[in-house]
Amino acid sequence: MKNLLLIFLIPALFAGCNKEVDDVSLAYPVLQPTKTDANAGTWKTMLLTTPDQIAVSAPAAATGPDYTAQINEIKSLQAKLNDDGRNQVNYWGAGAVLRWNEITRELIAKYNLPPVNNPDGTYPAPDANNPLSYPYFPFANPPYAARAYAYVSAACYDALVACYHYKKLYNRSAPYVVNTTVNPLLPKTDLPSYPSEDATVAGVMWEMMKLLFPGEQAAIQAKINEHLQARIAAGMNVRSDIDAGYALGRAVANLFVARARTDRAGTAGGSMVIQKQFEDAAIARGEMPWISQENPKRPGMLMLFGRVKTWNFDSAQLLSIRPPAPPATGSEQFKKELEEVYNYAKNPTRDQIRIAQYWADGVGTYTPPGHWNAIASDEFVKLGLSEVRWARNLALLNTAMEDAAVSCWDAKYLYFNPRPYQMDTRIKTVVGLPNFPSYTSGHSTFSGSASTVLGYLVKNKAASFEAMALEASISRLYGAIHYRSDCEAGIACGQRVGGFAVTRAQNDGAGD
Repeated sequence: MKNLLLIFLIPALFAGCNKEVDDVSLAYPVLQPTKTDANAGTWKTMLLTTPDQIAVSAPAAATGPDYTAQINEIKSLQAKLNDDGRNQVNYWGAGAVLRWNEITRELIAKYNLPPVNNPDGTYPAPDANNPLSYPYFPFANPPYAARAYAYVSAACYDALVACYHYKKLYNRSAPYVVNTTVNPLLPKTDLPSYPSEDATVAGVMWEMMKLLFPGEQAAIQAKINEHLQARIAAGMNVRSDIDAGYALGRAVANLFVARARTDRAGTAGGSMVIQKQFEDAAIARGEMPWISQENPKRPGMLMLFGRVKTWNFDSAQLLSIRPPAPPATGSEQFKKELEEVYNYAKNPTRDQIRIAQYWADGVGTYTPPGHWNAIASDEFVKLGLSEVRWARNLALLNTAMEDAAVSCWDAKYLYFNPRPYQMDTRIKTVVGLPNFPSYTSGHSTFSGSASTVLGYLVKNKAASFEAMALEASISRLYGAIHYRSDCEAGIACGQRVGGFAVTRAQNDGAGD
C-alpha cells in the first residue's frame, strides 16, 4: 500500500525514495487534542526573546462585507469539494506539524545519496548556490538530517508559541462560531482562529525549506497552497486568519534561517588538508588512523561537524560530556572487541541480521534521526496533542538529536578510530560501511538522546524507548560496522545529551 503522502505530493518531489513512512500513517485520525494548550503563548521559546517579538496586527471585526466575503469563500470551496478535496481536508486535518514532519522525512530520503566520484577519482560537492546541478544539494546524510529536523521543529515551536499568544490576545472565534451557517468539516475547537496555527506552520516551512532544500521550492509551494486551501475549505479558518498566520510563521522562521547561516554547518565539510591533520595526530599518539575503505577513497563525511553550534548546551559542556578515548588499537581490549565483531560477521543469526537491517537507515532512507521521528510521531498521535505541543515535543527530540550529532562527530574526528573491516578484511558487513571514523557510534548516540527525551515525554513508554535504543545500538555490532565500545560509549553520551533537552523541557512552562 502506498504512503498517503505520495498520493497528494507532486510526483517529482520524492522521486528516488526507497523508505516510505510506515503504513500506520494511512490510519492517522484527524487531530482532536485532549487539551487545547490555550496558554501556550506563555511557554519559553528556543530563539524568540518574547512571544510578541514579531508583531501581528489585530484582526478586523468579524462583521461587515469583508468578513462576509471570507465566509462566502468557505462556502464556495465547500460547494465545489470533490473526493480529492475531501481527502486533502482529512489529510491535513491529522495535523500540520505531523504532516510537515512526514514531508521533511521524505525529502531527507530523496537527498540522502552520496555523490559518485569524478573520472579522476575526486568527488564533487553539492552546491547550495546551484542545487539542481549534479550532485544535487543537499547530501542529506545523518548529521545534515538531524540539523534539518532540528531547525524545522524548533522554528515551528517558536512560531506556534507566538501564534498562541496572539490567539489569546485577540480571541477571534472560528468562522463556524461567528457564522453558524458555516459547516465545519473537521472537529470543532474552542481555540481562537486568528492567527491560523496551520498557516503559521506553513509559513515556517516555506522559509526553512528554501534554505534546506532549495531545489524543491515549486513542489513545497504547491503543498503549502494545498494545505492552506484545505483549512479554508474545512471551515476552520477564514482567509485573514490564514494570511496573518502565514506571515507570522515566515517572520519567525527567518530568525532561524539567520541562526543557521552562522552555526558553522556551512564549513563542516573540512578538507583533505584537515583530514591529513587528524590522521597525523592519530599516528603521533601511536594509533592506527581511520582510512576510507571506498574506491576511490572518499573524504570523511562532515569532518568538522563537531564544531557546529548546539541547541541545549554550550561548547564547554560539550567538552564535559565528550566520551573517553576508545581502547588503543594495539591493546588486548581492542583485539578482543575486533574478534567479537568478526564472530558476529562470520556467524550471524537470522534475528541479528533482521535487527541490523531494521535499524540500518542508510542511503536513500530518512536516516537514524528520521527513524526516531517516525517512532515519535506514531506515539504522539495516540496522545491527542495540540499543534503547539506536537511542535514542542518534536523540537525537544530533534534539537537533542542534532546535539547528539555534534557530540558524536566531535568524538569521531578527535579519536579517528579505524572501522573493524580496516583492521580485519575477513569482516564483511551486512548493511554497508559508512565513510567516517568508528568511535563513537552515531546510531547509538542518536538513539540514546532520542530515547531519553521520548522517555520523559511519554513516561509510560520509557522502558520501551530505552529497549529500542539499545537494540539500535547493538544492531551496529551485529552489522559488523562498530566495536562494542563504540556502541556503549555512544549510548552513554547520547543519554547525557538527551538529559540537557529534558532539563529544557522541565523549565519551559509547558508541564508534562
